[in-house]
Amino acid sequence: MNEFELIARLSRGLPTNPAVVTGSGDDCAVLDFGLPEKLFLFKTDALVEGIHFTRGMAPEKIGHKALARCLSDIAAMAGMPDAALVTLGLPENFDPALIEKIYNGLNALARKYQVAVVGGEITANPGHIFMSVAVLGTVPRGKQVLRSGARPGDAIFVTGDLGGSILEKHLEFEPRIAEAQWLARHFPIHAMADLSDGLAGDLRHILQSSGVGAEILKTALPVSRAAKLHAKKSPGKSPVIAALTDGEDFELLFTVAGGDAVRLLDAWKKQFPKLKLSCIGKIVAAAGLVIRDQAGPHKLDAHGYLHFA
Repeated sequence: MNEFELIARLSRGLPTNPAVVTGSGDDCAVLDFGLPEKLFLFKTDALVEGIHFTRGMAPEKIGHKALARCLSDIAAMAGMPDAALVTLGLPENFDPALIEKIYNGLNALARKYQVAVVGGEITANPGHIFMSVAVLGTVPRGKQVLRSGARPGDAIFVTGDLGGSILEKHLEFEPRIAEAQWLARHFPIHAMADLSDGLAGDLRHILQSSGVGAEILKTALPVSRAAKLHAKKSPGKSPVIAALTDGEDFELLFTVAGGDAVRLLDAWKKQFPKLKLSCIGKIVAAAGLVIRDQAGPHKLDAHGYLHFA
């Protein structure tokens, strides 16, 4: 049983209450506490030594990543982060100076986005460092962007380059908060997610939530230089497969009406000249994910990163 099968199993019959607008199944929970102009976003994410980082990595970058993962999810809902809680699980022989440096990296990113770090918890965890961050944010009422709004005929877009994040990007990425805010202000975004588990996996989340399918164009995929370099070291994985399946790119994946695609591309180039935006395909009515290459369209069997796979 992989993580998503377990999530589906555990999500059946979860308790709820009238404040829940959107619960399990999206990048963040959406909560309504009665404020006239705002809804609240709630997200938690974990960093585990040996899975998401190793002890030899720069500790400030580990702290940056711990918070940035949650901020990327807030961005995917077109929201703004406000406050964070941090839970640390530490081995018995932990190094206080190392933990302080991790916090320095987390705090630097929090200050950049005006996120208050308001407390948390510290507990023993035999053998490894464990770090969980929960973030509370807000979004204007009715302006939250979910995974479930993709429609047939939509153009599919992704920011940045994909694949090869293991070479450094997974520790240094910038959450696309400014870009998501701009998109939500200027275009009717139908569906959006952040790329944490790989394009092939996260696009499937949008398709399943929206009840649609997609066709992507192989030549349109923005394959990163890192993916190409990593492919030379791991000959079994092509750069294109890396772009489709590598986790932790933390770029935005979103859909808009096909008629808005050209206008969006033109406006994006003026607003964000240093960040690539690629139209990689379209939403279709028939369920499933298809990739089109020189041989024509065929079913895409590749999936994104899976825990317990």
